[in-house]
Amino acid sequence: MVVEGTGRRQCGPVGGLGSGTPAHRHGRAGDGAPAVLYRGGHRVRDDLGMASELRTLEGTAFSSEQLVQTKAGRTVSVLIPSRDEERTVAAVVRAVRGPHVLDAGGTGLVDEVVVVDDGSSDATAGAARSAGARVVRLAPGGGKGQAMRAGLDASFGDVVVFLDADVENTSPNFVSGLVGPLLLHDDITLVKGFYRRPLHGAPSGGGRVTELVARPLIELCFPELAAVRQPLAGETAAHRWVLEKVGFADGYGVELGLLLDVARRFGVGSLAQVDLGTRVHRNRPLDQLRPQAVDVLRAALERMDPGTPS
Repeated sequence: MVVEGTGRRQCGPVGGLGSGTPAHRHGRAGDGAPAVLYRGGHRVRDDLGMASELRTLEGTAFSSEQLVQTKAGRTVSVLIPSRDEERTVAAVVRAVRGPHVLDAGGTGLVDEVVVVDDGSSDATAGAARSAGARVVRLAPGGGKGQAMRAGLDASFGDVVVFLDADVENTSPNFVSGLVGPLLLHDDITLVKGFYRRPLHGAPSGGGRVTELVARPLIELCFPELAAVRQPLAGETAAHRWVLEKVGFADGYGVELGLLLDVARRFGVGSLAQVDLGTRVHRNRPLDQLRPQAVDVLRAALERMDPGTPS
């Protein structure tokens, strides 16, 4: 909000996100026991019975075969925004189509795979098409938010999954893990993936914009979401109607903007995060990370003032 008489913004609880008490989590999904959430000094279970809190789930807990039985006529689209990713995009498409698309020999969990070619100068579109994706081509000069918006407009799924095109180890579990909570729990609106992120051969250290910009911003200004481990994760899923209501921020601010907008409109308890294991992708040099950091900061600053999204 803006401090009266100063014109300066003040961090703190934002209208519609919750009580403003930071959440501190101990334990890791997958260590054999449910994670524990500490709120206001009280120790509580973080499980599906706690509708007022962010839910943390295992990505491997959902089988594609089980989820097909729960679709009940609903359709699932997987959208892959891409720019100059000819080296990796085909493998991402194959990791989805082979296991999950019926006409590719999969279970039928996924009904379409769409790659949005965001003004690539390389052979991204051809690589994606050869792997079996439908390709939507955009003119240069857009951004990730615009590509996600175009993908939503060009697809038909009731449930929409976004995957990044530069990931080198996309797994079929990425899709089933992200879709599972939405198909099985009517009160979940948005699912974020989280994962370990290697850097230059070390087992951790990736996600520099996340750790140096996004998470500190959230801790100070949106503390109700402090337990979200990967707020900028490109591996995201939501109901179509949710995405149509909140829309997409432009550029690289789209992931944080989406998280904040959904939390404000529907409550933190409507969010879930899913452990997807380890994510390997191309780590960009610092000079390429600055524009991402600027977009993330912009998305946060635009959402600090109290009020309900239109």
